[in-house]
Amino acid sequence: MAPQEGVVSPLLANLFLHYAFDKWMGRAFPTIPFERYADDVVCHCMSESQAKRLWGALDQRLKACQLELHPEKTKIVFCKESKRRGNYPNHKFDFLGYTFRPRVAMSKAGNFFVGFLPAMSNKAAKSIRDEMRSWRIYNRTDKSLKDFSRMFNPKLRGWINYYANFYKSEMF
Repeated sequence: MAPQEGVVSPLLANLFLHYAFDKWMGRAFPTIPFERYADDVVCHCMSESQAKRLWGALDQRLKACQLELHPEKTKIVFCKESKRRGNYPNHKFDFLGYTFRPRVAMSKAGNFFVGFLPAMSNKAAKSIRDEMRSWRIYNRTDKSLKDFSRMFNPKLRGWINYYANFYKSEMF
């Protein structure tokens, strides 16, 4: 067994989940698409009843593999948008630094509608703000604007390229 936070641990966890989850989903629920990154998973069910069936089966599968669902992170989310008018207690979730939730958008024809769209999560935004504060720019009075641009532009461009693809206004 690899210790938690060990170098080999993420690789072993990924291999284990490939067989314990990915392959099992392909056999047990081949019609339900999903995304998995390390131990974070999003499954796309067509109905609440399908989601509840999957949740129960997944709980049993993970218990058989001596794992368990995280009780606070595991939830059914209703992807509310203009075409889906139902209601459900959970209507947003975070995945890979993005928050997916209903947001106002504009169609190519110029009409406004509500879509279930991603944008930078609050946790990611806080992480960026914290890192920028750690640069302590206010203490670098000896630097010129060109120096600042050389020092920080690569990092800033990386954030912008990663997060600005979806709902740019959340970056402001």
